[in-house]
Amino acid sequence: MKNKIKKVLEIWHNHFNNEENQYSEFEPSDIEYFVSCLLYNHFAFSKALDTMKTIDLSYDFVSSCGDEYDGVLETINSINIESELERLNFLENFIKKSQLKYSEDELYLLNRMAYHIAAIADRYESDEEFTKVKFTKPEPKSAPKSANPLLR
Repeated sequence: MKNKIKKVLEIWHNHFNNEENQYSEFEPSDIEYFVSCLLYNHFAFSKALDTMKTIDLSYDFVSSCGDEYDGVLETINSINIESELERLNFLENFIKKSQLKYSEDELYLLNRMAYHIAAIADRYESDEEFTKVKFTKPEPKSAPKSANPLLR
């Protein structure tokens, strides 16, 4: 499995080393993020929220992948891990290792994925089924309200 992921990363890092293949706002860490998306979609976690069963890939990224996309997808889809917990662990470890490669400024997408995967891991740990996200209103600040509407 590790060799398959290493191969995928080599293919896309080599492809995107050529600036002509890059899209606007391309970051090298995008490659690891989109590999994590492909893994996430392939693993199809049962504890994912219904609205997050799959993650869409950026059109800019996919259209910039060229002929390599189909081969990468085939490699990702050939990764077979029996249990969901092992798949989750595999993806968590991939993201953690990927985060170590980049500066904080480059980690926005990977950090979002790590946060999402941590929420799924929490659901496995607590054996909970979530059917919806509960949005809560933030507590009001205790500072006195100003008469000036720009300072409220």
